[in-house]
Amino acid sequence: MAEFDYDLFVIGAGSGGVRAARTAAATGARVAIAEDRYLGGTCVNVGCVPKKLYSYAAHFHEAFEDSAGFGWQLAEAPRFDWATLRDNKIAEIKRLNGIYGRLLDNADVRLINGRARVVDAHTVEVDGESISAEKILVAVGGWPWVPDFPGREHVLDSNRVFDLDEFPKRFLVLGGGYIAVEFASIFNGLGSDAHLVYRGELFLRGFDHEVREFTRDEMAKKGVNLHFETTIEGIEKRDDGLAVTLTNGETLVVDTVLAATGRRPNLRGLGLDQLDIALNPDGTIKVNDRYETSVPSILALGDVTGGPELTPVALAEAMHMVQHHFTANPPGPLDYRNIATAVFCHPNIGTVGLSEEAARAEYEAVSIYTADFRPMKHTLSGSDERCLMKLVVDEASDRVLGAHMVGEEAGEVIQGIAIAVRAGLTKSDFDATVGIHPTGAEEFVTMRTPTRR
Repeated sequence: MAEFDYDLFVIGAGSGGVRAARTAAATGARVAIAEDRYLGGTCVNVGCVPKKLYSYAAHFHEAFEDSAGFGWQLAEAPRFDWATLRDNKIAEIKRLNGIYGRLLDNADVRLINGRARVVDAHTVEVDGESISAEKILVAVGGWPWVPDFPGREHVLDSNRVFDLDEFPKRFLVLGGGYIAVEFASIFNGLGSDAHLVYRGELFLRGFDHEVREFTRDEMAKKGVNLHFETTIEGIEKRDDGLAVTLTNGETLVVDTVLAATGRRPNLRGLGLDQLDIALNPDGTIKVNDRYETSVPSILALGDVTGGPELTPVALAEAMHMVQHHFTANPPGPLDYRNIATAVFCHPNIGTVGLSEEAARAEYEAVSIYTADFRPMKHTLSGSDERCLMKLVVDEASDRVLGAHMVGEEAGEVIQGIAIAVRAGLTKSDFDATVGIHPTGAEEFVTMRTPTRR
C-alpha cells in the first residue's frame, strides 16, 4: 500500500501547474491538482490571452486609416462595439478553460475545485478533505497589488479591466510596467482618451533605454497622454466622472482608472507561514535549482518564486521540475539568460539578451548597431510611425549580446532572432545571412556600420 495518496499534489492550475501535473503524470506519477478560481491561470483568463485579443482589436483603428492610401474607401466611419469584443473574448476563454480541463482528464490527473491549504510537509486540505502527497507543488502565481491612497476603492486592477460593463471614453492607467504600457495603448487604439501616470521619469524600467525612449515618443505620437514623475494623490467620484488628483497638482477627470502597479505572490490562506517556508526579500518563495523550498517536499515554481513573470518561463520550469523529481536523469539548472519577451503596446516591443546599458556594464567594449526607419507600408499609408531595430555586440568575440525591436509584430520577429542570440551567433553570422526583401526584418542582417562604440 502506497505511503501517500499521491506522488504529486499541485496547488494552482495555471500554465505552470497544469504543465507540471500533466508532465509528471506522463512519467507514471499519481497526480492531483487543486484550483479555486479558473483553469489556465492568469495568462489564459486575465493576462496574455485576453490582452493580446484586445491588442488585435485596437490595431484595427489604425488599419482602417492606413487603408485609404492603398485605395480602400469605407462607405461609413468604422464603429467600435465594446460588448462584442468583451463577449467574444469571454467565449474564447471558456473554450480554453475547457481544453485545460480535458488535458488534465486525459492525463489522469484528478482535478479538485477548491482552495488548497498546506497542513504539513506532506498533507494538504481542500474543502475539508485531507490529502497526503510525497511532494506538494505551489504554483499559485501572483495577484494584482494596488497602492493605498484616498479613493482607492474606485480603482480597477488588471483582473477586472477586461469585463467593464461600458467602454470608458476617458481612461487612466497608473504604472510603468508591461501591463500599464500595454493597456494605455489598447484603450487609446480602441478610441479612449488614454492617460498613463508613472512616478518614474520613463516607463519600462529594465528595458534598453533607447527602446524606452523610442517607445515613449511613438506612443505619444499616437495620442497617449504620458504623465511622468508623478503619481495619484487621490481620487474623488463626481457626477462627471472620477477626478484624479496627481502629486504634481494636475487633476484629470476620467471614466475608469486601472492600477497596473505590480503583482504579489498569491499566498493568502495557503498555510505556508505555519511551516516557516523561507521567502525572498520581496515576499516570493525562495527555491533552489530543483524548485525545492526550505521544506524539501514542498516545491514552488512560476511567478510565485520571483523569477521572470512570463508564461513560457513557468512552462519551462514545470518541465524542468518534473525531470528533477520524476525521472532518472535530472538536468542541470535552468538557464534564465537570453529569455525573449514582448510588450504588446503600440508599436510592439520585442527584446532578447542584454540591453546596451547592461552590456556596457559587463563587457569591456561593445558596438551598437541601430536602424531607425519608416516602414515601407507607411510610404503609402501616410502614417508617421517609425520602427527601431538594434543589435548589441561584444567587440572582443563579435557575439551578439542583445537584439531589440520596436515596431509592428516585433514579438514575432524577435522570436526567431532569439534563437540566434541564445546560440551565441556572431555579428558576422548575422551579416552572412541573406535577408528577405522587402521586409523590415531584413534590417537585422543588413546593419553593417556601428552607430556607436
